[in-house]
Amino acid sequence: MLKRLILGAALLVGIAAPASADDKVTLQLKWVTQAQFAGYYVAKDKGFYKAEGLDVTIKPGGPDIAPPQVIAGGGADVIIDWMPAALAAREKGVPLVNIAQPFKRSGMMLTCRKDSGVATPADFKDKTLGVWFFGNEYPFMAWMAKLGYKTDGSAGGVKVIKQGFNVDPLIQKQAACVSTMTYNEYWQVIDAGLKPDELVVFNYTDQGVSTMEDGLYVLESKLSDPAFTAKMAKFVKATMKGWEFARSNPDEAVKIVLDNDATGAQMEAHQKRMMGEINKLTAGSNGKLDPADFDRTVTTLLGAGGDQPVITKKPEGAWSHAVIDAALK
Repeated sequence: MLKRLILGAALLVGIAAPASADDKVTLQLKWVTQAQFAGYYVAKDKGFYKAEGLDVTIKPGGPDIAPPQVIAGGGADVIIDWMPAALAAREKGVPLVNIAQPFKRSGMMLTCRKDSGVATPADFKDKTLGVWFFGNEYPFMAWMAKLGYKTDGSAGGVKVIKQGFNVDPLIQKQAACVSTMTYNEYWQVIDAGLKPDELVVFNYTDQGVSTMEDGLYVLESKLSDPAFTAKMAKFVKATMKGWEFARSNPDEAVKIVLDNDATGAQMEAHQKRMMGEINKLTAGSNGKLDPADFDRTVTTLLGAGGDQPVITKKPEGAWSHAVIDAALK
């Protein structure tokens, strides 16, 4: 009889408190594993996602991975992308919505050799400039349109070369200037042997053509599901906690990033520099997109004009505060 009672009690306990599986979330990064995404890796490593009842899978990106295509194909619940690429994708039929904006500032620059004769934007005329494509060219095209330069290589304009994700064209003098980020490629230029006083750097923010960079995007249709919105709120809450930790503990954050780099390609010294620069871009952000930042990005993109405009009209419904407001409660 006693055994039966014990067994019965055990069964009742099992029924009353079943083990609940964590909600699964798949995040697609914009690029490879590096300190640019430290907040997400920290949130996973330190258990911040787990504490919110989430089981998060982080998928690294790469040169052949377009986050909007991944989420459109069902390969992710949420993606990281730059706003110009997300808005371009939205206009082309992939209804992305910004649900959070961890990056408050732009890190994009054009880095030029002084010996190329470039000292001001007026000197870009008839020069060769290296530009990233795959959606990263949009801010550049908007800037050139603002300056009145054609980008087809015709006289009086600029010649654009499709830059790989390196700075070789600058080092080898194939281009007067190349695209760089404050946290990555600029330091590749320095590591290649060029000194800061041999360079002229144009920061997109200083030039008045900065656009919002790493934001979190989901498909618009998903936001009609209260359960999905609640899950994303938990995800964003834990993510912002991860970014806060990365700012306070940069060395530990870098270690976590390196531990998650399956390629083993990332070097600690470079990642520490990157972490320092990335923390400047996320500082002061609670994850809530400022509508003024959205409007500035849209205005910049609409000003690009040209034969292939990034967007042709101001997007409606391209951002929502529903998730971040729930996360901040």
